Amino acid sequence: MADKIKFQITTPERVVFEDEVDEITLPTQQGEIGILPHHIPLVSLLSAGEIRIKKGSEIIYMAVSGGFIQVKPKQVTVLADTAEREEEIDEQRAEEARRAARELLTTKRADATDFAAVSAKLEKELARLKVARRRRKPREPIMPQS
Repeated sequence: MADKIKFQITTPERVVFEDEVDEITLPTQQGEIGILPHHIPLVSLLSAGEIRIKKGSEIIYMAVSGGFIQVKPKQVTVLADTAEREEEIDEQRAEEARRAARELLTTKRADATDFAAVSAKLEKELARLKVARRRRKPREPIMPQS
């Protein structure tokens, strides 16, 4: 049996995901990182973006808005500000929130505090839209590796 990674995503409200998986791709401030079993220990900031979780032939997509990542050789814990599974995202609401954030961004440029908060909101909504729009595309099965 192949090695697995115990993976958990927790927000202040709930445990969003908890299972043993084969591979995880996470957004960080330095770019995406891929985590496999026996990865070196790591602590990093989580950026707004898409998480991809590979479990067997299935890929699970989630949108996150930021937080922290702790990687141990066989365990990964994500403490996220917000996290949503692909099927939980209402694409229309996410698009409306993105438009509102973009509009605020253009009108609030003078106030740096508001600018940072609105920029973070815009990044969150863009991540949600990216994940939600995956539902419309037909998925190809993952080919097993030889």
